[in-house]
Amino acid sequence: MTRAIGAQTMSDKVAFAVVAHPDDIEFMMAGTLILLGQAGFELNYMTVANGSCGTATQSKDEIVAIRTAEARSAAEMIGAQYHPPLVGDTEIFYDQVLISRLCAIVRRVNPQILLLPSPQDYTEDHIDTSRLMVTAAFLRGVKNYLTDPQMPTVQRDMAIYHCMPIGLVDQLRRPVRADAYVDISDVFDQKLRMLKCHRSQKEWLDYSQGLDSYLAAMEQMSLEIGKRSKKFKYAEGWQRHLHLGFGPEQFDPLQDALKNLVIIA
Repeated sequence: MTRAIGAQTMSDKVAFAVVAHPDDIEFMMAGTLILLGQAGFELNYMTVANGSCGTATQSKDEIVAIRTAEARSAAEMIGAQYHPPLVGDTEIFYDQVLISRLCAIVRRVNPQILLLPSPQDYTEDHIDTSRLMVTAAFLRGVKNYLTDPQMPTVQRDMAIYHCMPIGLVDQLRRPVRADAYVDISDVFDQKLRMLKCHRSQKEWLDYSQGLDSYLAAMEQMSLEIGKRSKKFKYAEGWQRHLHLGFGPEQFDPLQDALKNLVIIA
């Protein structure tokens, strides 16, 4: 059930995935997002940056338009509300201006489950997105914190989950282990179709980062996480953020929602 309260939407179950760039959700967290939708959650989808640097041939305006359309298509595929990006690639900085804008969105969406990048990932855009969103979420209920635009505070309990970094290692090549594994085997094909929406990235990821096939790279990471779970074929891994400032210590709505699809490491 959903009801409007002022400028906000209040729903019994709301999940919000926020990443740095178009296609980041599809690489590391789309399966879990799909499963949450099947469990009755209202889904929200956002990239902080607009994908402006994701090309070796097109102009900034051209690639932004292309990547925005691709991300919208992926979000629409699973019935998720699409939230437009705020800055260009490499312009995600941990500063007050961006925190205030992101906090306004957090207050408006008011999620129970917040899915974020790993705080230990291979690009600063990913790391700073994680940091920004943790701060924005912490400030959601702080009365004297002003957002842009100004939004009223919210007090709902929230749990934050960080996905695995791209490549499953940190910046110093050390393995990153999950606290929990989600079985995405039954929705892997749908996750793959979402990633296929980002057609513009096939050549760019090969050219810039050595991902010979971005589809095969995503599948290989999903298989490896499944192997680490010791039970699932395809899986996504998650680390749960410290509860302080967000909700009770035992509040774990991801596990509650997905039940037998989750293994705690």
